[in-house]
Amino acid sequence: MNELTLIDTHCHLNLPEAFPDPYTTLRAAEDQGVKVCMVIGVDRESNLRTIELANQYDSIYSVVGWHPNSAATWNKEEQDILANQLREPRVVALGEIGLDFHWDHATREQQEKCLLDQLEMAKEADLPVVIHCREAWDELLDILERQPVLPYHFHCFSGNDVQAKRCLDLGGILGFDGPITYKKNTELRNLLAQLPADRIVIETDSPYLSPEPVRSKPNSPGNLPLVNAMLASARGSSIEESARLTTENACRFYRIPLPS
Repeated sequence: MNELTLIDTHCHLNLPEAFPDPYTTLRAAEDQGVKVCMVIGVDRESNLRTIELANQYDSIYSVVGWHPNSAATWNKEEQDILANQLREPRVVALGEIGLDFHWDHATREQQEKCLLDQLEMAKEADLPVVIHCREAWDELLDILERQPVLPYHFHCFSGNDVQAKRCLDLGGILGFDGPITYKKNTELRNLLAQLPADRIVIETDSPYLSPEPVRSKPNSPGNLPLVNAMLASARGSSIEESARLTTENACRFYRIPLPS
């Protein structure tokens, strides 16, 4: 049993093809010190699944939202369904939402409408927001800086130091995953060393973005200690201190109790 206490602030245990047996995955993660998992939805089906899992397992909290790659199918019906899901007692945030210019599953206009609608919903529900951004950091931040400020978790941060400062100026926290362990990502590790300690959380994005040395395999929450170890190394701290800080940051941001 790992003596660290860690929180995976972003994973997709709601994907049955990747995690056919969530119980076994959760137990394996707990053996590595991962006491809480935030399970993230991206569309109607995955949102329903994450709520089901959160109601079934005390170590899971639910985050529901409509991903930018699904924005072409966003409509009033889906908005009403999501609004009801946000009232579920185990739902702690709205997400993941944002902009994704890597893929072309939805137009920029569709993505922006989907994003703006959900930002308004988060404000009305008084919930934090989990942000997805891929190859659109400046465009996304331009939008967010024109909106009323909300608590933002910038998932899998991959921007530069200027974009990081803009995220921090919005009051956001930055999430880091397997990519900080990749040899080529020296700049990202250098950035990590400069960030305020109270603005960092760690994630796996399971089953994606596996860290070294298991990069060739599907990811799981049990790999979170590898991310924590690299974070500690980049910041010149102990793995225990890194675990304590990121766990406290996650609990404060998501308004959940510290895991026992």
